[in-house]
Amino acid sequence: MMALVWSLLGILSGAFIAIQAPINAQLARGLGLPVAAAFFSFLSGSVVLGIVTVAMTRAGGISLDWKAPAPWLFVAGGVLGGFYVTLSTILIPRLGAAALMAFLVAGQLIAGMLLDRIGFLGFAVREISLGRIAGAVLLLAGALLVRFS
Repeated sequence: MMALVWSLLGILSGAFIAIQAPINAQLARGLGLPVAAAFFSFLSGSVVLGIVTVAMTRAGGISLDWKAPAPWLFVAGGVLGGFYVTLSTILIPRLGAAALMAFLVAGQLIAGMLLDRIGFLGFAVREISLGRIAGAVLLLAGALLVRFS
């Protein structure tokens, strides 16, 4: 049952990504600069997440261990997210929502396979099999079909 719930939440998260890109593109059109739209997207998200973090730590009696993570981890995700949001904001008017989402998923799968292969950040190593390669090729072919048909 929980596997189904987690899967549905994954689908919902993907839908949020699809919805976020056109919202940010509209914000960029209004502001006149995609990077500014990405900035305000991150700013509003940071404020909301800050409030949720404070509420959850207080409610759960949790104390964050600021020294445990490597220092680069504090900025790496934000930097990568900044590039993602900015590029999505620029690309969605040019590619369309469906094609952008298809290319994003293909890129995520290819990167995920490589990260699995090297055991990135100490996660379990998973080999790149012929089936995984075929899945990635089919996903990329599907993205191309979505874009050019």
